[in-house]
Formats: sequence, C-alpha cells, structure tokens
Amino acid sequence: MNPIFAGLPVSIFEEMSALAREHQAINLGQGFPDDPGPEDVRRKAAEAVVSGWNQYPPMLGLPELRQAVARHYLDHQGLEVDAAREVMVTSGATEALAGALLALVEPGDEVVLFEPAYDAYLPLVRRAGGVPRFVKLAPPDWRFTAAQLAEAITPRTRVVLLNNPQNPSGAVYGPAELQLLADATAGTRAIVVADEVWEHVVFDGRRHTSVLAIPDLRARSVKIGSAGKIFCLTGWKVGFVVAAPELLKVLAKAHQYITFTTPPNLQSAVAYGLGKPAAHFEAMREDLQARRDRLARGLGAAGLAALPTEGTYFLNVDLAPMGLRDDAAFCRRLVAEAGVAAIPVSAFYADASMRSVVRFCFAKNDATLDGAVARLSEAAPRLAR
Repeated sequence: MNPIFAGLPVSIFEEMSALAREHQAINLGQGFPDDPGPEDVRRKAAEAVVSGWNQYPPMLGLPELRQAVARHYLDHQGLEVDAAREVMVTSGATEALAGALLALVEPGDEVVLFEPAYDAYLPLVRRAGGVPRFVKLAPPDWRFTAAQLAEAITPRTRVVLLNNPQNPSGAVYGPAELQLLADATAGTRAIVVADEVWEHVVFDGRRHTSVLAIPDLRARSVKIGSAGKIFCLTGWKVGFVVAAPELLKVLAKAHQYITFTTPPNLQSAVAYGLGKPAAHFEAMREDLQARRDRLARGLGAAGLAALPTEGTYFLNVDLAPMGLRDDAAFCRRLVAEAGVAAIPVSAFYADASMRSVVRFCFAKNDATLDGAVARLSEAAPRLAR
C-alpha cells in the first residue's frame, strides 16, 4: 500500500461524525448546510438529466459553463477571463487541487502551506512528491506577515497554496496581504494555487479579492472555485479552474487523466445559477451572517466566546482563556457530555501545535443552532473543569 495514504489516521471528521451518531448529538462538525440549496438551480439539473445530453461532455467543460464562469467573475470580481483559454471545469475543488499539484510539482519541490490547513492539502502535496513548508497562523486574527513569507519561500519553492477565505480560521485576506505574497514570490519560480472556494461566503460588507486581481500574480496563479460552496450544494462536486493559458494547458492534462469530465446536467445547472442576479448572492450572505451571529451570541451566553470570523461557514472558540489546552479531548467530551459535535482545529496542523481552538459550523437552521446552544449552556459548567 502507498504509505502516504495507508498511514493516514481516521479523519477527525469521520471520528466526530461517528461519535455524533453514537451519542445522538447535534453535529456542528462537518461543514455542510441544512438548506437543500436553490430550488431553481436544482430543477435545472433535473431537467437537464431528463432532456439534455448525458454522454461525455468536453474535457474542459461545457462551453456554456465556461462562459458563465468568465461572466460571473467579471460581474462579481471585475476579472477579465478568457472563457475559451483560461477556464476549466473539474469534479469539485479537491480534484482541481489534486490536479494542480500533480501537474506543477516534481519530487523535491517545496510547497508552502498556511496552517491551519484544509486536511486534503498535506497528503496531496506529499503524494505529488512535494516537500511541505509551513506558515503558521494563530488566533485571534490568523494573519501572515512578510517575515513569515520570506522564511518559508526559498529557491526550491514551486507552489504556494493559499486558501482565501481561509478554512478553518474564517480569515479573509485582502489586496494588501495578497500583494505581500506577490512581493515574496517575485523573481522565483513559484506558482500560487489559490483555493478560493469560499469566495462568496464573506460577511460584514466584505468583498472577495481574487489572487488573479493582483497584477503581479495574474500570470502565475491558479484560481480554484466551487459551485458547491457558491450554491450551498456541497454534494454536487463541480469546480472551476481559472489560470493563464500556458498554465491551464498543463493543468488540463492532469485533469484529463483524473476524472476527465464532470456530469453535464450539473454543469448546465451551475451555468444557469452563475447568471442569477447579484441580489441572490447578497441574500445568501445575509442569511449565513445572521446564522453566524445567532450562534456567536449563543456560544457567548454559554461561556464560549467566539473568535471573529470574516467568511466561511465556521466559528472558532479559543479554549485557552478557560485553561483548557487539549481541543481534541474537549471535543470528545463535548459530544459525549453535551451532545454537540465540533472539530478540534489541531487536526488542521501537521504537528497539532495549536491545541486550544474548536471549530463549530453555523450553516444550520435556527432550530439546530438553538438546540446546540441549549445543550452547551447546560453542560458548560462541567466542560470548564
């Protein structure tokens, strides 16, 4: 067996979900919404599977979806994108990430990762033969500095993998921080792979800034998006890759031998959805922001003060002020004693060096959030000991 995958432990998501089922707990661990997603988009998928084309679509994606991606990014982010030469459709963002790493990284190349990091990054980097180098982020603001980038980026750096907005921290990085990244990689062979799947899930009037909006990065960056996150349809697994033509040619060759293509009915539905008016996306953000604030108030009342979150579906609580320093142990107690499942953020660090932060998903309906808060409030005095 390949030791990179065979040697991996059971994922923390699988462990906590199993414990949630065992204890009949409210699961605020995994990041998926209770909402079924926009009905008109789902109906378009149903119509397309009955009446549309169900054989192989083009390897790069349906032209209608690639054009819709380019129009969407022009309308919402001001990006000029060539649909025919710079856009590719993938079977989810994780496939796009895997393909990008396999296409760009040779054995011994260094890949810079920002921790806490989405759990798929590190094994994919290692399977591609890459050598990880880490930039460690810390609460409460989870920002990175020019000094950290200068230490992590070397002549052997081939890829800098940035998640923005950042899961699990909820940080959103703007033009100034992206320019730090541009300056740090100037004159190197580094390609920035930007996992921007949460680009529409930003709060408090923020607007997402893509890595492609930074002139110094435009020709040497790969932007990855996700219809699953944009439309709260996490099971659909439709991703987008946008990159300069010379980069996309290589990325497409990796994609060709991983999944080759993506269900055409879902592509048609996503193309339709991307053309929805701006008010739809504003309403989605407002709804999720209200849920964020509802859970934050409830956590605070239970004695678990939430850290600020600027984007994504997640709120974090730092246990250190309570004198607790083992987030994994706390989460196991939480699910057993309070009947609420959360995720220890230490699972997003290669060395589990950050051990005091717990992540809760707020993309749930009010009844679910209120039920979780009631359980947490009742159990809080015991959990603090």
